[in-house]
Amino acid sequence: MLSPSDSETSFVFLEGSPKSTPPASYAQPDPQILDKIHPSLLPSYIPGSTRTYAHDWSRAGTGGGIKPNGRHFIDSYGRVCSLRGVNVSGCSKAPMNHDHGTFPAEHDVVTFVGRPFPLEEAPEHFARLRRWGLTFIRFLVTWEAVEHAGLGIYDKEYLAYVRKLLLLMPSFGLSAFVVVHQDVWSRYSGGSGAPAWTLEAVGFDLHALEESGAAWLLGVKGGGHVEAERGIWPCGYQKLAAATMATCFWAGDTFAPKLKILMPGGQTKPVQQYLQDAFLDMYATVVQALDGLDGVVGFEAMNEPHRGYIDLPSLHQFDYNTDLHLSHVPSALESFMLGSGYPTLVAHWTRSFPMPTRLTSRSVLNSASRKAWRPDGPTQGMCVWEMHGVWGWDKGKNEGVVLRENYFVKDPVTGRKVDWYTDFYYPFLKRWADRARKAMSNDKMFFVEPIPNEFCPPSWTAEHQLPNMVFAPHWYDLNALFKKAFGDFTVNVQGLSKGMFPLKAFYWGQKGARENFSLQIQTIVDHSSKVLGGKPILIGECGIPMDMNQKEALESDNWKWQERMMDAMMTGLERSLIGFTLWNYNPDNDDIRGDDWNGENFSWFSRRRALPRSLLDLDQWSFTLDNGARILPSVVRPYPAKTAGIPTRFEYEMNTGMFIFEWRSPESKDNIVLTARETEIFVPSLITQGRKLVVSGLSAGDKYTYDKARQTLFIVPQDGSSGRMHKIAVSVEPSLRPHFDVNTFWGDFGEAILSGLVVFVGLFAIIKYHFYM
Repeated sequence: MLSPSDSETSFVFLEGSPKSTPPASYAQPDPQILDKIHPSLLPSYIPGSTRTYAHDWSRAGTGGGIKPNGRHFIDSYGRVCSLRGVNVSGCSKAPMNHDHGTFPAEHDVVTFVGRPFPLEEAPEHFARLRRWGLTFIRFLVTWEAVEHAGLGIYDKEYLAYVRKLLLLMPSFGLSAFVVVHQDVWSRYSGGSGAPAWTLEAVGFDLHALEESGAAWLLGVKGGGHVEAERGIWPCGYQKLAAATMATCFWAGDTFAPKLKILMPGGQTKPVQQYLQDAFLDMYATVVQALDGLDGVVGFEAMNEPHRGYIDLPSLHQFDYNTDLHLSHVPSALESFMLGSGYPTLVAHWTRSFPMPTRLTSRSVLNSASRKAWRPDGPTQGMCVWEMHGVWGWDKGKNEGVVLRENYFVKDPVTGRKVDWYTDFYYPFLKRWADRARKAMSNDKMFFVEPIPNEFCPPSWTAEHQLPNMVFAPHWYDLNALFKKAFGDFTVNVQGLSKGMFPLKAFYWGQKGARENFSLQIQTIVDHSSKVLGGKPILIGECGIPMDMNQKEALESDNWKWQERMMDAMMTGLERSLIGFTLWNYNPDNDDIRGDDWNGENFSWFSRRRALPRSLLDLDQWSFTLDNGARILPSVVRPYPAKTAGIPTRFEYEMNTGMFIFEWRSPESKDNIVLTARETEIFVPSLITQGRKLVVSGLSAGDKYTYDKARQTLFIVPQDGSSGRMHKIAVSVEPSLRPHFDVNTFWGDFGEAILSGLVVFVGLFAIIKYHFYM
């Protein structure tokens, strides 16, 4: 039996009820929007009188839905919404019947029905996320999941399953945006996303990609967990298979015009048109399948797009500062040679300090002379880049030679310098948005992101922006991600990559980690806002590795460093006042396989640690839902979900349970029509159970109530006049037991430094007295 959200029986105005007349301090609403007036405008309104709750993003909980408004998301009452949630789910990258031993065989008969979890399990997972206040979902599907059987053959059973799953979300207060996820183009090139037939259509031999060095596949076959394999998978973006597919997808008309794909009717199609048309047809099919679902508020075009070879200035090397160099890293030319069956000497990079990696050796790859290209493919067994005169094999010297060094920098025909964003990405996004809008009955939000680890490009100006656009970049602490380690010493890799003075990029202690992560996230927000102007920003992915520090927590069950790192990240997100979807909620996670994809282990929940379904209570105040989770005190935190005004500051200290929230009543410059006085703050029962909630800072006439069953603090200020500032401090009594010390450099070493100074001064005085007196 499903556990419905309280909002399903939300308020209604009964016949003869008094009309909502706002107090004089509140702006008089336009008569045309009277049907969107919240009852909190009534002078006699008692806080919490509706049946909604703070983290309910259903249409009932928001008065009709959420939408972008300038830099904010707002509900139908004009309240600013802070959206928090999770990615569901990392396990959706691979099919239910994936077999590490036989991969990549039988790729056309895979099934994703049951990803991220079987339909009958959905209520317990949605109830759990509702309890944790993580109710805004980035829902993953892949191109392979929809169209694995072949071009134009869509898995209707899977689409029906996804529709039924998403149909349940609003009854638990959840809303979602759907992303067609990819990493490194496809599972068959070492990541996730596109179906196998896309690589075969271009001419690749799936069974030769690994041996020829065209892809690193060990991570999608259960590997990636031992030190020698850890973190290699992003290097796949530079390898032949993924880089070629991305280049052909974005710019095949420019860089691979000779590559034509044979269609079922006997005609041929240019490779870019073939791939993009197939992708857009698939996407339109997904949108149509999910059309009319109240729980789906938007769509994202593609996860972590990559430019492939486009803009690559040299075929002899990749950029060390932007492209990961780890394990065997062939240059573009070396990849071309390897894929053509030539044994090639390739550089091998290992982890180091202070630079992340260093060149330590060279070895010959593809000694068996395996070719990545099928003789019966459209290139007839020839490398597509050799076919276009980018390189060739010098038989006299018995080596590959570059014939057009700057081939991917300029248009080969006109000589005009190209730019991946303006020439290829923006035009594609407009095509995608147009197709999606034609397939839906009402407008949704369109989520977009830049290349990973890049700031919003200055070229993303108004003429390149989409309607209802949301900018959704990703953020991870690259230092901790690369090392899978976290301690008192942290580094701002983002700053160093942009020329920051090294000493300014080093931080110590938990206070330092919070400041480090806050600066990195705020820098992303500031750069994006400067370029995009009035567009909402939401961090689409952010998370921490649960198997950090040599997996010691998996053995000891002491998650202190994971708690500290998650707290530092969450603090940075809170200070930036932006929404986010954490990576990731994966019920299939376990201590041995992690998320079972390229050695990753990011999920703080594992079904194998949870109570059986028969013992669960699905009400949001039930602690039974917490079993199976780790580091919840760092993840489940208070936040102002729906603010009757503009949030200006939010700070939470997880070691005490206290938070400070400041907001401002809207002014004309905000372009917000506010038809509610009530602000709703998610305050989890995780911190209030057995404690008293204390609210201070309210003005005379302000009213509030806390409903533990709904985990919501309702606040109704008396004075909502334009520009008025509001500030509250909320704490619990007794205070929470501290989880860790928020240590600093001076707190840890100040005494020793001062003692050293005293000794030094004393010695100096003694020496001066004996030798100069």
